[in-house]
Amino acid sequence: MDKLNNKIQQKKIKKNDLFALRQLLPYLKQMKVRIGIALVLLVLAKLANIAVPIALKEIVDTLDEKNILLILPLGALFAYGLLRLSSALFNELRDALFAKVRYQTMRLIAVKLFEKLHQLDLSFHLSRKTGAITKDIDRGTNSISTLLSIIIFNILPSLFEVVLVITLLFWQYEFSFAIISAITVVSYLAITLFITNWRMKYRYQMNDLESEATTKAIDSLINYETVKYFSQENTEVNRYNATMQKWQKIAIKSFTSMTLLNFIQSSVIAIGVTLILIMAAQGVIDKTLSLGDMIMIQALLLQLFLPLGTLGIVYRQIKRNLIDMNNMFYLMKQKTLLSDCEKVLKITKTEIEFKNVNFSYHSNRNIIKNLSFKIGSKQKVAIVGASGAGKSTIAKLLFRFYDVNDGEILIDNQNIKKVNQKSLRDVMGIVPQDCVMFNESIFYNIAYAKPSATLEEVIKVAQIAYIDDFIQNLPEGYQTMIGERGLKLSGGERQRLAIARVLLKNPSILIFDEATSSLDSHSENEIQTALNNLSENHTTIVIAHRLSTIIDADNIIVLEEGQIKEQGSHEQLLKNKGKYADLWELQQKKRK
Repeated sequence: MDKLNNKIQQKKIKKNDLFALRQLLPYLKQMKVRIGIALVLLVLAKLANIAVPIALKEIVDTLDEKNILLILPLGALFAYGLLRLSSALFNELRDALFAKVRYQTMRLIAVKLFEKLHQLDLSFHLSRKTGAITKDIDRGTNSISTLLSIIIFNILPSLFEVVLVITLLFWQYEFSFAIISAITVVSYLAITLFITNWRMKYRYQMNDLESEATTKAIDSLINYETVKYFSQENTEVNRYNATMQKWQKIAIKSFTSMTLLNFIQSSVIAIGVTLILIMAAQGVIDKTLSLGDMIMIQALLLQLFLPLGTLGIVYRQIKRNLIDMNNMFYLMKQKTLLSDCEKVLKITKTEIEFKNVNFSYHSNRNIIKNLSFKIGSKQKVAIVGASGAGKSTIAKLLFRFYDVNDGEILIDNQNIKKVNQKSLRDVMGIVPQDCVMFNESIFYNIAYAKPSATLEEVIKVAQIAYIDDFIQNLPEGYQTMIGERGLKLSGGERQRLAIARVLLKNPSILIFDEATSSLDSHSENEIQTALNNLSENHTTIVIAHRLSTIIDADNIIVLEEGQIKEQGSHEQLLKNKGKYADLWELQQKKRK
């Protein structure tokens, strides 16, 4: 069974290698001329390198002769130095020329992947592990540079040099020299490929465990306060340590198997070199070879086996980098569940209609059940209900973060599934429950809704959101950095920034999802006045828990388990003495 699993794993690895290389090729084709010139420089460098032992042979043979003229070895010595210099020059030119290939490919793929991640739907991002993805992206982009460097600077030069050396030995000396060299090289490569492929299962396991450890670490640190609240520092350390212990166990297996491979590789090279040098020494004794020939053969073997000695390490690096690249390209191949259209949403009246909508996050339970309602142009509609009734889901469906299972959502009689997602979201603005901010300045976060906004425009909306005084009193004002996820600010301050941001966007449709839930009573009244003024010229949806904030709504929809329990104005619903009236009475008692 283990042998069968190993074979399946090796087939999977080979398939993944080909997948990663196929994904890389289109980016390299964009710079094929530059790559071609780099390869020409590589060939010139290796030709100069191979000529060095020939020059060395001439020097030794000349010095070994009787009655030599001083000018002869000097000429050969100058040729030796010139060849060394030429080889170094061609190598450096190749490196300089190929730098753009490496770094441009890294940039193009990194940007493409970042763009792809933003194209994926919300369900992917809710199920993803941030630590694992960032690890895959980081390792994947770095592996591109490493892999290209290895191929151009190690693999191709080494293979070309192997062919040149074996050809030269065959052409210049006995057939047996070339045969033994070829057998040594083939044996070395075969053993290296076989054992390395067998070892790669450890690398896959290490990658998975590294991603798991990173995810646990990031998750724990993001929830730093929760850990402190419940004194669970030891629990978090133990969880992290448990994963790292698994990683350590696999890492030791990987390293010990590598030492075995290194010993076998060294043994193969030692045997091959020893046999060839014995034959060369015998040739010198038999006068069939000169002392210069002996030195040349030794120099050629050094040039052959020194790079070959690192080929095993290089091959392991290639396999590891292909794994990292494969994980990254797998992300790039993820398919979104939401298809986009080219048709642009055309706004006329900003009327919204939910028509027989059914929706479930998971197939076993509907969150929204046969929901139908209309919102007229510039109407203010409130949606209330208990937690889990589906209030916030309505906002997500309207933004088309998900597609409905049945029914349709219309804006000005246009099905939102059949219009461009950007054009849809451009006409809407939301103040969400959880107002997460970027780790940037206050100005950046407010102006995010309108990147071309001036400071004066940002200050104006901040004043309307009653946050300007707070910002002006900060040492760096609007350039104050607010920390990761805006954690340097209180919940109320983040909510005011979110309100200022949506005010700056000034969209046709406004959605307030518990927009004042993090504010005190005084601030809530101030913000509520601003929101009411803003809502007058916009179609507005207010998702609220505090019923006192929506008494002026044109229509109030009471949701219960994803269905409309009742709807009407505040006065009508109180007269009905239904669910809404019960909630109102309960909240009034709490306020008293």
